Amino acid sequence: MNPPTKSTLNRLRSLSPRARLTRADARVLAEQQANALIEAIGSSDGIHERHLSMLPRIRIEYDELPTSGLSYWNGIEWMLVINKDESPARQRFSMLHEYKHVIDHVDRVVLYASEEDAERAADYFAGCVLMPKREMKRLFCGGLQRPEDLAEHFGTSAAAVRVRLDQIGLIHAADGPGLRVRGPTSWE
Repeated sequence: MNPPTKSTLNRLRSLSPRARLTRADARVLAEQQANALIEAIGSSDGIHERHLSMLPRIRIEYDELPTSGLSYWNGIEWMLVINKDESPARQRFSMLHEYKHVIDHVDRVVLYASEEDAERAADYFAGCVLMPKREMKRLFCGGLQRPEDLAEHFGTSAAAVRVRLDQIGLIHAADGPGLRVRGPTSWE
């Protein structure tokens, strides 16, 4: 694992165009930032709480919340507060979702036309970090195609896997529980 640097957050923020994003552009940016975070952390087993906790000025706490998570600057550090009553897979997703809000904080009103767009971008970022496109394609094209098996591999929920497979273009998630693989798959 690479030691985190002070500039990790600034590096991720520097990828932002600081201009209004279309939904498609927001996805591209979120994936670029997710890949940059993965590269900066350098973990072979995915990104976990211990990785984000090592970054400067990031504190993760668990509490009873009416939502999955929240983030805020307390004057000293960024607080990522995660719902303690949710599953570990959901907590991990929420932690990364909230970290995306931290990344976007400075430019949020410029980047997104609405709160909904910011939330979608944060969800997409979390999915990209937890289930990187290249690894997902490698496993899926190698025969590991059951969402439950992929969820176990990535430490996520099967529902999150279905969404990510649809985002990548490997399945039609709208087809329901019986996954239909889309046309020929490529390695990109």
